[in-house]
Amino acid sequence: MSEQAGFPVESPETNVSVSLPVDDGRQFQMLVQGVTDYAIYLLDPTGHIVSWNPGGERIKGYAANEVLGGHFSMFYTEEDAANGEPARALQTAVREGKYEKEGWRLRKDGTRFWASVVIDPIQEHGRLIGFAKVTRDISERRVAQEALAEAQRALMQSQKAEAISQLTYGLAHDFNNLLTVITNSLDRIAACGGDAQKIAQSVTIAQRASDRGALLTRQLLAFSRGELIRSTAQNINELIQGSESLFRRACDAPVAIRFDLDSHLPNVAIDRSQFEAAVLNLVINARDALPQGGDIVVTTRLLSAKSGEERVSLTVEDNGTGMTEEVIAKAFDPFFTTKEVGKGSGLGLSQVYGVVTQSGGTVSIKSTPGEGTAVTMTLPVLEDGEQRVAAPRPTKILMVDDDSNILDTVVDALRDLDYSMVTAMNGKEALERLANDAGIDILFSDVVMPGGLSGIELARQAHALRPDLKILLASGYSESWLEDMPGYCEFIPKPYRLNDLKPKLTRE
Repeated sequence: MSEQAGFPVESPETNVSVSLPVDDGRQFQMLVQGVTDYAIYLLDPTGHIVSWNPGGERIKGYAANEVLGGHFSMFYTEEDAANGEPARALQTAVREGKYEKEGWRLRKDGTRFWASVVIDPIQEHGRLIGFAKVTRDISERRVAQEALAEAQRALMQSQKAEAISQLTYGLAHDFNNLLTVITNSLDRIAACGGDAQKIAQSVTIAQRASDRGALLTRQLLAFSRGELIRSTAQNINELIQGSESLFRRACDAPVAIRFDLDSHLPNVAIDRSQFEAAVLNLVINARDALPQGGDIVVTTRLLSAKSGEERVSLTVEDNGTGMTEEVIAKAFDPFFTTKEVGKGSGLGLSQVYGVVTQSGGTVSIKSTPGEGTAVTMTLPVLEDGEQRVAAPRPTKILMVDDDSNILDTVVDALRDLDYSMVTAMNGKEALERLANDAGIDILFSDVVMPGGLSGIELARQAHALRPDLKILLASGYSESWLEDMPGYCEFIPKPYRLNDLKPKLTRE
């Protein structure tokens, strides 16, 4: 537009003549007056209306003689006007070159409509001479958007209900099966008359079922409340070797599992129990992809990027049924499963994804239908490459738990490993034991206990009494207050296996 040619419009309120930079004022006026879908009008520098078009009359209900000279804030709601929205709109237009926003506006009859508003400043020779304002009634579009959003919310709620129903059915089915296996194994042990072979077989079967139950509860905790991640320096080869028997028990014949581990791996920062659960998830998924049998290979490698960054990778690969691209795209979604109803919770891969990504790693899937699947997780190498050194085993442990069955079972198992055990069933009793026995090296306590003294409070008082005492806490809950656990404490989630517990029972 030329700044020389224009037509004047005078503001009755301010007596300021606004010269609009248009090629032909008459053509411009004809254009504006011919538009009825948009309210197009001009403001002087102070916000008073200096022109009006039929679109403004149709949308807002005012004739030209009712608005000319008035301030454009008359179209704002009482709340917006009181909050200074009109002045901010003009200030934004001047500062940023344009003001564009949606909001409620008022018609002459007091009704509201949802408007799309654009305000452009008009400059002449670097001087602000007014504003061009365009308003469009988009109420119908807003109603349609709200209806669409409501439909999407209803659909999501329906899908959520369906997913929860599937999850509940699957978990009930899984736990009923596990309880049946454990119960029958115990019955067989009781009735076998001391047959060592039958006892060993039954124990193995029961252990496998309890492993699966523990994994299911970890998946639920991780999904529902974000199970507490406590990353420490770990060598994943050692973790895999420590759980090798568990992985082998998960694979019945004719499924064969083998391990190809890089012998020179630096440490990574990972939560031990969560990582072991993630690998077990991958092994179980690989096993389920081999209904007719096949091979599973667990591989670890040290990877070096061009940037010089080193990462440790772990891959679980099978030669089973494989996955399509559509399935891969959804594989990490919570509740998603290709297994039959009652055969899976749909939480396995989502747990893997959560643990690895929270530890700064990545997870990827490569798969070909009919040929097999490889799931690879990578984790960044610790910069200091520190190695964990096993400390001497303590001579005496004070174990505190209000469940006598847990107390008896764990104490007997640890005594078999030559630990000297002292027990207490509540916090008060535990403090008395500590005060009277300076030879206790480790306090191993449940977190949730009756009597008004929780495991965390017991830990604080025990540390004040014995600052050199190692403290290990255990819980089956994943509560936010665990994040407030004193830094001098270690933690192990319930249920735990003896192989998980032993590394925790070392002096630092």
